[in-house]
Amino acid sequence: MTPNRSSLLFHRDFRRLWAGDTVSQVGAGVTVVALPLVAIGTLRATPFQASLLVMFEYLAALVIGLPAGAWVDRMRQRRVMIVGDCCRAVLLGSVPVAACLDVLSLPQLYVVAFGMSVCTAFFDVAFQSYLPRLVTAEQVVEGNVRLEVTRNVAAVGGPGLGGAVIGALTAPVAVVVNAVTFLLSALFLAGVRRPDTRPASAKAGNLRAEIAEGLRFVLGNRLLRAITISSAISNLCGTIGASVLLVLLAGQLHLSPFLCGLVFAVEAVGGLLGALLVARVVARVGQGPAMWLSMAVSAALWLLAVPMYQADWRFAIALALNGLGWVSFMTYKISAVSIRQRQCPTPLLGRVTATFRFVVWGSMPIGAVAGGVLGTYVGVRQAMWVGTLGELFAVLPVLLSPLRTTRAVPTAADGAATQPATVA
Repeated sequence: MTPNRSSLLFHRDFRRLWAGDTVSQVGAGVTVVALPLVAIGTLRATPFQASLLVMFEYLAALVIGLPAGAWVDRMRQRRVMIVGDCCRAVLLGSVPVAACLDVLSLPQLYVVAFGMSVCTAFFDVAFQSYLPRLVTAEQVVEGNVRLEVTRNVAAVGGPGLGGAVIGALTAPVAVVVNAVTFLLSALFLAGVRRPDTRPASAKAGNLRAEIAEGLRFVLGNRLLRAITISSAISNLCGTIGASVLLVLLAGQLHLSPFLCGLVFAVEAVGGLLGALLVARVVARVGQGPAMWLSMAVSAALWLLAVPMYQADWRFAIALALNGLGWVSFMTYKISAVSIRQRQCPTPLLGRVTATFRFVVWGSMPIGAVAGGVLGTYVGVRQAMWVGTLGELFAVLPVLLSPLRTTRAVPTAADGAATQPATVA
């Protein structure tokens, strides 16, 4: 059978971008377990202190989220990603060094988490803006699916590897794995042959006007506005529960690092299976209906999982429900990214991505603090109940928008997408 040469498998530069992102995601999966367990296990952090660590991991979205998009639109985007990888490696490398010198503290972890969030803010904006420049418009969805699939494959091994390393050695040593993977990611990105040219709009302009242009486009486009609000509510409520999850598992149920990592590995397996099913689900029911149905089903499954997190046989049921929730949620997640890239003109990609991150990721530090407060004064499991119940409301903006019945979303090249509708 003749191979399909139009596939991204034959696109050399995409393969390097793909490889760089994959190895960094493996390390990020390790850090998902390692960094919080450094705070909870090594430094004996309280629920509120642990939630502050989560807050700092996403704080950059609020602090520099909007200008980051305008800055990236003026920069060589591959260079931004390489510098971001190197800086993240240095930040993470400081954790085991401080542990060896017996000077590791919570304030240092907060600084590392915030520095990582700044680097990630620039990296992710550049990454999502760079992909449509690297491949054709027809290959964008394929590229997003391949990247999401391998991210979830990497995330399967990352948390499990993190739990095993922590169990055999210590949590600070596990962070070293992540630092090395960021360096490998930088090497893969450096091998991309396509010239890393500055965008045509790279000349210095009015930063405030450029930020406002991105905001106007997102808020003025009915589809992007609905997706942004739904994603913000989902992230806000999801972070309420996520900020106290490891406190419940490791601090109260006294589960092993391996079992704590298994929770995230099962999430990744569910995400992988869900990513493989996206095309079939969208083809059967349409892109818009698939998005709100996937959100509703995932929220219901996560709600059922909360009482099952126990130190007995019920833990297996919680893992299964959590994994199935991510199988469903991936249809919304991948569709949202693809719609944003298809609806946005190329010169605005950085600003639109940054606007989306500002609203969506900016809700996460708020959710983390809310989870810490609820976990301290109401109870850790009660905080998880609040977060999962809130996920049910995230479906409403999409359900009340034209996406409710939209089977196929047009691209910016179709004309209508380039002119945002009047803001309601």
